[in-house]
Parts: sequence; structure tokens; C-alpha cells
Amino acid sequence: MHFEFNFYSSLLLVFFVHGLVYAILLYRKSLVKKNAADKWLSLFLLLGILYIAPWMLGFAGWYDQQTYRDFLLYTPLQQLYLLGPVLFIYVQSLLNPLFRFGKHQWLHLLPGWCYLGYGVVMVVADKIFLKKYYFLQDGLDRDFDFWYQITGFTSITIYFFASLRYYVVYKKLMAQVVSYADTLSFSWMKNFLVAFLFILGLQLFFYLLTALFPEANSYVGSWWYYFSFALILYYIAITGYANSIKTTIAFTPNLFTAPPTLWLTPNPLVPFHQNDAEEAVKVEIAITTPGSRTTALPLDPAIEPWKEKILTLMETENLYTNPELSLTQLAKQVHSNPAFVSKVINQGFGMNFNDFVNHYRVRAVQRCLQAGQHKTHTLLAIAYECGFNSKATFNRAFKKYTGQIPQEYVKLRAGLT
Repeated sequence: MHFEFNFYSSLLLVFFVHGLVYAILLYRKSLVKKNAADKWLSLFLLLGILYIAPWMLGFAGWYDQQTYRDFLLYTPLQQLYLLGPVLFIYVQSLLNPLFRFGKHQWLHLLPGWCYLGYGVVMVVADKIFLKKYYFLQDGLDRDFDFWYQITGFTSITIYFFASLRYYVVYKKLMAQVVSYADTLSFSWMKNFLVAFLFILGLQLFFYLLTALFPEANSYVGSWWYYFSFALILYYIAITGYANSIKTTIAFTPNLFTAPPTLWLTPNPLVPFHQNDAEEAVKVEIAITTPGSRTTALPLDPAIEPWKEKILTLMETENLYTNPELSLTQLAKQVHSNPAFVSKVINQGFGMNFNDFVNHYRVRAVQRCLQAGQHKTHTLLAIAYECGFNSKATFNRAFKKYTGQIPQEYVKLRAGLT
């Protein structure tokens, strides 16, 4: 196979090979772990390395060899209409165990399949029937037509914001349902979306740069964009493969209209399976910012007695010391349903469930510090005793409610050192 090794082709080849290896590893991981999300990330990486392939192969001399040139011109390597949908499907399959790829999801892939069909038509018409360059008589690759690049960029951007919205809904939802929301916040997903935002920003920057400085729209000038894209894709491959966290709480999202519907099981820590669907309790949980309306509207009188009941239970039973406390468990304790208890906490205390429980845990830690327990126990041991399940969550919650990290709090309080 013809391949001219030089600075430009060799550097992209390194990232192409690594991306391909990680795509294969992720696909294998998806089969071993039976995790559909890894399969979609594998496909995303495959689409990503195909995206940089024209520049890698171009600098390797393929456009100078007729056979290889025809391969590049007739093969739709840049699948812009598939990148966005695959991103969105990956986000859903990673965050929601209820998600299944069905006929509705196929519609998202339809534009990509149509573009693939367009490529097949060109090959059949030019190579089999017409025996000449009809579709490609100008000698230019259809992947780089202005209309395709712009509509492709628009498609990817739309799906990115849909994915971002899905992640935001998920994070708000977890904060309303469990007291260990930080554990389920998926820092990897945040990093992944930030990395993808860099890709979009990078492409937009190059669009503007070439519009202002046409000389930058050269083959060598554009190479730097694809090199930057390859760097970000490499980061996604490494960190995505290392991610091993799986969500356990199922929900039906409503991204822009009605509240999402939770499929609650007795133990949220146990992964949700389709077999649990009949036993799951379906409830709609509002994810609006707690307290946003309580300042403008008077508290519903029906909520006040339930508020007192929850307060009494939390303070007498010390439910917050359970690191796995969930909204379902609290609802059972007060003999109510999760949706109503969530409403009571949101409107009655101006907090989501996660913040409500962590507030009690922080107060419990403060009492322990005032009693001098830090002299015989580590701060982390005290935090675990009060219900926190990680150092990061403890530090974040403590600073949120006291304005200081635990070590500063101890040092600045007289009689605690």
C-alpha cells in the first residue's frame, strides 16, 4: 500500500492508529461488560478517526495516485450527519439504564444513511454505468462541499446541545432522588462534553479564520485543525476507556416540557434492568431550582405538617447517617410517595433532596468538631460516621454550607485546635 511518511502524514497516523485501537478495545469491553454505552463510544471514535483520514492520506500521497485518489473521492469518510446522533445516543445509553436503541433512534441516523446512499449512487453511476467522472467532474471531494460542511456542523451542534441538556436534566434529577448525587454526577461525562465543545469551538474558529484570512484555507493550514481534532479525540479515547461507572437509576426524560419520570426501585444502588420495569414506581419529579418560587409564593398549607414530620424524623432517627439514603427510603419512613416528599423538601426547605441531607450531615460534623472528636479521629472518619461516602463530597458540601474547607474550619475555631 502506498504511504509517504512525512511530518504531516506520520503525526496524524499515530493518532489514527491509537484511535482505532481504542475503538476496538471499547467494542470488546462492551461485549465483555455487556455495556451498550462503550459500543457507541467505540463507533464515535471510529467516526472520529475517519474524519481525519482524508488529511492523513492526502499528505501520504494518495491524491497523487489515481487509484487511491478515486478511493478518497468516492468514499464518504467524513460522516458529519452521524457524529452528532452517535454522541447523543452515547450520552443517553451511559446515563440512563432504561435507554434502548429502537426505531425512534434510527430516525436520528437517517440523514447519515442518506449521505452514505448518495456516495453509493456516485460510485454506481460514474464507475459502472457512465464510465466517466460525472458527479466528480470538477475533481473535488464531495465531503468538503460547503453545503455539507455547514449543515454537518449545524447537525453536530444541535446534537451537542441536546446531549448537554440531557446531562443537565440527569444531574438535577439525581440531586432530587439520592443523597449521594456527587457519586453519580459523572465527572467523565462533563469532561467529555467539554472536550466536544472544544471541537466545535475549534471548528468555528477555523471557519472564522479562513473567512478573514483566505490564505489560511490551505491544505497545510487546515492540517493544524485536524491535528487539534486528533489530540482532543485521543483524550476522549483514553478517558472514555478508563471510565467504569454505570448508572443505576432509570428515568424517562422530558428535555424541554414536562418533568422527567423516574422509575424508582427499592434499592437505587442495584442496577436497573428491564425485568424491574413491572415493580418500579413511576413518579414525575420536578427539577426546577428549589426555592425559586417559594420566595414569590406563600407556602402551601398542606406542606407544613409534612415538613415538620420530615424534620422530626431526620433529627430523631438520624437518617442522614445512611450514606445510601434515597428519596424512596425517606418516603417510606414518612408513609408518603416520593413525588410529594420531593415537593415538600423543595418548597418547604428550598433545597433539593441531596442538599437537604448533606446539610444535616455537615451540621453533624460540626457538632463532632465542637465535641473535640477531631483530636482522636481523622476528619474523614468523622465525615464517614456522619453519612458522607467520599472525601470530595464531604469537602464540597462542607464548604458550601460553612464557606470553609474542614481544615480551615478547625483552625479558625477557638478551642478546636
